Amino acid sequence: MSRAVSVLIIARLTLREAMRRRLLWALVGLTVLIVALTWWGFTRIADVSPVTGPTEMLGVSQVLVMLAFMFSFVLAMTAVFAASPSIGPEIESGLLLAILARPIGRAEVLFGRWLGLAVVLVAYAIVAGYLEIAAVGLATGYLPADPAVAPLYLAGQTLVLLTLAIVFSTRIASVAGGAIAVVAYGLAWMAGVLGGVGEAFHSDVLRAAGTIARLILPSDVLWRGAAGALSPTDQVLSGSGVNAAIYRFSPFSGAAPEPYWLAWCIVWVVAVLWLGIVLLRRREV
Repeated sequence: MSRAVSVLIIARLTLREAMRRRLLWALVGLTVLIVALTWWGFTRIADVSPVTGPTEMLGVSQVLVMLAFMFSFVLAMTAVFAASPSIGPEIESGLLLAILARPIGRAEVLFGRWLGLAVVLVAYAIVAGYLEIAAVGLATGYLPADPAVAPLYLAGQTLVLLTLAIVFSTRIASVAGGAIAVVAYGLAWMAGVLGGVGEAFHSDVLRAAGTIARLILPSDVLWRGAAGALSPTDQVLSGSGVNAAIYRFSPFSGAAPEPYWLAWCIVWVVAVLWLGIVLLRRREV
């Protein structure tokens, strides 16, 4: 049996397990509920104050970015708590030993688990993200600066947190690993905010702190990309009397990441997955 086939088998089993645990159906139900509430809420906003000028557009954009931030947190939590019990409990129960008795290696098990969960979570992030933006557009007529790429950045952030949590699951108990991953996500976001403050006030120390945090956990790189894509255009900002340069340093704003940061996100995911494989191979089962 080839390694690719082994990975696909584990990924398929992971998808079936997600369906058995009703994870897929829960995500579908949450998506429908969130999109319906979003459409209803923005419809009420448009009824009270029609979105016809830059000031109204700015207000709608800020609510949309806040919703995206909440959604990114939900995605992070979902990724972490879906991935945290992926490996550890199977080792403790002896199930992994039964799987490894077949011609399937530990690397295939880890990557298959990651792939199966990645398919579910990335699809959820992209579909729900586009539906959210469409609901806001239908309710208010407003579209952000770059709506097409925002859900893709959120999906990328989900992959980063999924990778971190599934690697933790090779060595740390599910609850502890999940808690550490969530705290790391929050600290990375806070460090990104401090980095933005450092840029605004020309503080090399804060700027360096933000850069180091992005290197350790690049989730904030992708969040800033999503926030920048959902932010109002410079024309809307100037029409509302807001300085576009100052607005970019807001905790809930951002800009498209430089290509080298996107490349680092890919390198980080690959490197951390490789680390997880090494850790799993060295663990007794």
